[in-house]
Amino acid sequence: MKTTLMIAIASLVASSFILVPTAEARDPIEKRICEYISVNDKTRLRSFLKQKRLKIRHIYKEIKCNNDNLLIFAAKSKALDTGEFIIGKLTKKMVASNLKEIVKYSAHLAEDAKDRIE
Repeated sequence: MKTTLMIAIASLVASSFILVPTAEARDPIEKRICEYISVNDKTRLRSFLKQKRLKIRHIYKEIKCNNDNLLIFAAKSKALDTGEFIIGKLTKKMVASNLKEIVKYSAHLAEDAKDRIE
């Protein structure tokens, strides 16, 4: 009985240390933005940015999600809706500078980026 209890407690403790992959960010605002992008929730991303009075163009260079900028992170996460939203909010120059990376991860977002540039 004692051994069974000890094994149960040990397995419970061990299972509490299992890491779930999440968006890695430096502060709570970055983390929230990265989470919304990773789950492709454009509506929450837009309302959060509006609530915090932030603009994608102004925060784009500072925020990194898993060491990628917002657009590349959206492409890697296959977050098409949020990726389209980000492409629409960035300048053509910013989108053009990331086009090669976008093509590697998402053909759909690459097409949107090409349309935005032209």
